[in-house]
Amino acid sequence: MSQSAKKRITLAFTGASGAPYGLRLLECLLAADYTVYLLISSAARVVMATEHGLKLPSGPEAAQKALVEHLNGHSEKLIVCGKEDWFSPVASGSAAPKQMVVCPCSAGTVASIAHGMSDNLIERAADVVMKERGQLLLVVRETPFSTLHLENMHKLSQMGVTIMPAAPGFYHQPTSIDDLIDFMVARILDHLGVEQGLVPRWGYDQRDQN
Repeated sequence: MSQSAKKRITLAFTGASGAPYGLRLLECLLAADYTVYLLISSAARVVMATEHGLKLPSGPEAAQKALVEHLNGHSEKLIVCGKEDWFSPVASGSAAPKQMVVCPCSAGTVASIAHGMSDNLIERAADVVMKERGQLLLVVRETPFSTLHLENMHKLSQMGVTIMPAAPGFYHQPTSIDDLIDFMVARILDHLGVEQGLVPRWGYDQRDQN
């Protein structure tokens, strides 16, 4: 596989709380020179406006322009896909990136992926990554988890999907919400194999200080 093919990833925003996680992850992936195929659900647009004050148009091109402006110019590597763009590369096993992150991921999206619904591009893209034995990360944001939520996540975990609840740690002594966001994004990047320096690694900096 060529280096350019390796540096492609699918990222999906769904209607769970946690829009800042998704935006920060998008920013970091673009900064790492990844081509990002971005999928945005209708509910995610509502959450984005509510939590981040960012109003994304429904049209893919207009949404891409709004995000480029928000991210101060990372444009050439960002591709926003329509929710029913079945001709998008992410919809086909022969063309889709081998890595995908749903961040934030709603419990409803977890259920749809767990049962292979594929009723929209987010669900289809996840299904493609799973069937092609790629890497799928679900950054689930819900609390508490019902038995049904846990059963769906257990089912996906048994299939090799990484379930990564949006549960930041505090051992890096965060002093702001941005620090908590960076903690989660750093863990996601670690699992994707993307170099990151967002938070100090456990044990190393502590030894240096001692």
